[in-house]
Amino acid sequence: MLNTNICFLLRDGKILLAMKKRGFGAGKWNGTGGKCDGDESPLLSAVREVREEICVDVQAEHLRHAALIRFHFPHKPDWDQECSVYVTEHFEGEPKETEEMRPEWFALNDIPYHAMWSDDIHWLPKVLEGNFVDARFVFDEESNVLEQHVVCK
Repeated sequence: MLNTNICFLLRDGKILLAMKKRGFGAGKWNGTGGKCDGDESPLLSAVREVREEICVDVQAEHLRHAALIRFHFPHKPDWDQECSVYVTEHFEGEPKETEEMRPEWFALNDIPYHAMWSDDIHWLPKVLEGNFVDARFVFDEESNVLEQHVVCK
């Protein structure tokens, strides 16, 4: 199972999402993030991924660990991952488009769930309310949620 991360930046009642332009999740809005390199921790990987994908600097001590989510793809087990989700309001720089992602700010009451992974609507609102979410999702071949287990702690 891959160790991955997602980081969401928040500012003035808005959330920064980024349109994935290539690779896994292309064509969907998401937070920044990706796979951990070698023995890199999810936290330090999130710091690196934010910088690489949208040219913004975040500090590890400013990231709130907001969720741990396990994603299972029975039809493609090499996609299975355990994802640490982080949220922060503290960052330096303005988000910029890169070859990987096109960032855009959205009002918290206007998040485009219809253009995101189908699981996001089940856990992201809970994270944005300040909860820690422990979740598990199983997907079908079209990336629709087959099973879900979401617990707020």
